[in-house]
Order: sequence, then C-alpha cells, then structure tokens
Amino acid sequence: MLFELVSLSVVLSLVCTEFTGLFAGGLVSAGYFAYYFHEPSRIASSLVVAVLICLVVKLLQHVLILYGRRRFALSLVLSLAAVWALEKTFFLYSGLSVDIRVIGYIIPGLIASDMEKQGIFKTLGVLAAITLVIRLIVVLGL
Repeated sequence: MLFELVSLSVVLSLVCTEFTGLFAGGLVSAGYFAYYFHEPSRIASSLVVAVLICLVVKLLQHVLILYGRRRFALSLVLSLAAVWALEKTFFLYSGLSVDIRVIGYIIPGLIASDMEKQGIFKTLGVLAAITLVIRLIVVLGL
C-alpha cells in the first residue's frame, strides 16, 4: 500500500508543479501523509517540526551563506537532528495516550525546504490538496 501511495504522490506532485508551479513539500511527502491519514496527530507533529525547521533556516540565512543545495541539505540535517532528538528525549518519558511521533526522518525537512522557497501557507495548501486527492483515489479504489 505504501508503494502505491508514494508512487501516486510522485506523479501528482510532478503534475501539480508542472501546471501550477507550486511544490508539495517534496515528491513523496503527500504519499506518506496519505498513508498516515488515520493518525492526524502524527501529521500535525510532522508539520510543526517542518515549520520550525523553516523558521530556523530563515534565521540562519542572516548569518550563513545559504542557497540551493546548502539550504536543502541544512533542512534535511535539521530534520534528522530534530526527529532524533524528539525520539531520544521527549517520547521516552512521555505518557501521552496520543501518538505524536514525526512521520519519517526527512519528510519534515523536505516540507520545510519547500516552505522556505515558496511560503508556508502555499506549501501546506498544495500538500493538503495532493494528500486528499491521493486519499480519495484510495478510498474510491481507482
């Protein structure tokens, strides 16, 4: 099932980018969000981490020379570090009844990279739209 969702995500993200010029937060992100659609708390925590990474990158651009590949790599490294830190500290001692783990290690970094380029709300809108289309395709069995 995950293979099909990620494949749909790649195709739909490419089509959306081609026709609208807007990015969906990485080609695979919408597929993973569709896979975890029944766990909205995990989606929300992933988006919170992505927004925080985007803001950190924007702040670091004032003191570092960040563009292109460097900015993208920084987003991914911050994503890896943030998810690792959250797993090692907060979740070990958490007695929450809700699963708020982040989806993947690099998914928030991919989303943050596109947020930094085109804006947080545009990226969230496109990501939500493609996720819902993928979910609709799966539910209808197309």
